[in-house]
Amino acid sequence: MAKKQYAVIGMGRFGFSVANALSEMGFDVLAIDSDEQRTQAVSNIVTHAVSADSTDEEALRALGIRNFDVVVVAIGEDIQSSILTTLILKDIGVGTIIVKAQNELHGKVLNKIGADKVIYPERDMGMRVAHHLTSPNILDYIEISDDYSIVEMKASQDMVGKNLKELDVRARFGCNVMAIKRGNKMNISPYADDRLEDGDILVIVGEKRDLTKLELAYPK
Repeated sequence: MAKKQYAVIGMGRFGFSVANALSEMGFDVLAIDSDEQRTQAVSNIVTHAVSADSTDEEALRALGIRNFDVVVVAIGEDIQSSILTTLILKDIGVGTIIVKAQNELHGKVLNKIGADKVIYPERDMGMRVAHHLTSPNILDYIEISDDYSIVEMKASQDMVGKNLKELDVRARFGCNVMAIKRGNKMNISPYADDRLEDGDILVIVGEKRDLTKLELAYPK
């Protein structure tokens, strides 16, 4: 089975990071930016780096953009270019289009014009930092929809020695413990009588407001 091919448009900090990570994972990556200096900076990392105007439909067609499995539009603050680029990619027939949004309004427009997934890197990172600051036990926070999120939560001292039935996270907070990480091992779908040890990490899914209640209940 052939590896997926990715194109990343916009070599700002976010776009560069995405292109670099995909390349390190062994995927073929085409990096595109209108600034030749930025494409030069990434040229030794990705498969191909091209200086081109992503709002020029003919330029994108000439690059064979339709042949890429996924195109990530990581254009920075130029919202107009981001929207126009997304429209062109949709019209060309790109299979999957993932677009970085600057704000909620920008995101709504992108959804309406056919972006397959809209991401908010700055907002999501801000949420992760805020959750970590208010609850040091929260190691990671991932939004999976407008209402639901997944958290990785280090077992607090109040949790250690208790089993999941005794904690009763589902009845008390309306959240579900999906897994327990212990060292390098992952216990998927743990049993009610599985007892927590010091250093365990719980992977929990639930509504955002319920997860906040859980975090506040186990602050340390």
